[in-house]
Amino acid sequence: RCMTPLGNMLTAAIARDGPLPVDRYMALCLDHPEHGYYRRGDPLGARGDFITAPEISQIFGELIGLWAAEIWAGMGRPRPVHLVELGPGHGTLMADTLRAVEQAAPDFRAALRLHLVEISRKLRARQHHNLARARPVWHETFASVPDGPAIVLANEFFDALPIRQFQRDGSGWRERLIDVDADGRFRSVLGRAVADPPLAPAQRAAPVGAIVEICPDGIALARTLGARVATQGGAALIVDYGPPLSGWGDTLQAVRRHARADPLAAPGLTDLTAHVDFTRLAAAARDSAAVAYGPVPQGTFLHRLGIAARAAILLRSATARQARDIAAGVTRLIAPTEMGTLFKALAIAGSRQPTPPGFDPQPTALEPVHRDT
Repeated sequence: RCMTPLGNMLTAAIARDGPLPVDRYMALCLDHPEHGYYRRGDPLGARGDFITAPEISQIFGELIGLWAAEIWAGMGRPRPVHLVELGPGHGTLMADTLRAVEQAAPDFRAALRLHLVEISRKLRARQHHNLARARPVWHETFASVPDGPAIVLANEFFDALPIRQFQRDGSGWRERLIDVDADGRFRSVLGRAVADPPLAPAQRAAPVGAIVEICPDGIALARTLGARVATQGGAALIVDYGPPLSGWGDTLQAVRRHARADPLAAPGLTDLTAHVDFTRLAAAARDSAAVAYGPVPQGTFLHRLGIAARAAILLRSATARQARDIAAGVTRLIAPTEMGTLFKALAIAGSRQPTPPGFDPQPTALEPVHRDT
């Protein structure tokens, strides 16, 4: 049975109003003001449920910092410039970013104004501890970041935005919903037929029985980021996991204590994510007159930014144990069997901005693929 406090609340709501769309279920599980996963605790690190690239190796954040410095130079070195991170976690990525630019690009460091978009009070406290010297300003949403040239970083942020799911049957499309069975367990069910769901063109070719996903909040945010950098200057970097092209497949998943979990069990106690549709994000940004680059595999992106050279520098003064940790961290970030292929980087920039470091000037058109978790 769904015995978490949020599970009981959702069960009562379903009994009263009927099954919940997947995006509503996901939003409540993650962002409920009292019982939401990201509101109630600290999910990151060895003692949490998962670990992200900045905690794996300091090199990740350092390279992102140098990437941002190059973007700033290509913008004409505006003063001030807003450096924004969406979902900063413990502030590890930003701490490494700022350390790198203090050493390599002090003019950029002096020009930037730091803004953090974070809903968790506990994570804000960690961020304050790690980044107090940078005098960050916190925001509940990107919408409240002040106008002006901006460089936006989003590492593993879009995968946690709520998704809708649709399944094709013999007569068309039906939206997947979350219901409760006779034993009190959450389950997926199909709702009424949807005449014209907002799918990508490639997704409409999905076969009978296929499940397709869209992320309305992610598409809207990509459109907002595109409009921002197109009109006010700057760029956004999105690093997350998923295939390079729109496709189909059920990718809703959960993790707890560094292991896979049932996304319909223990609402509010597990992290829920889904594959990012980079094709839709890029299209949304282009709709706002921005230019989208990529996605490119994370391993390729980090190679192009110089991860091997930076690791070699660190190894010169490393102890034997430190050397093993450095090598292991780099392998985890770039190896195809680790994060190197599944994770991708996508850049959104203004039309006058040079091609961002790590990306090809011309994206390649490919065919849609089937997505598996």
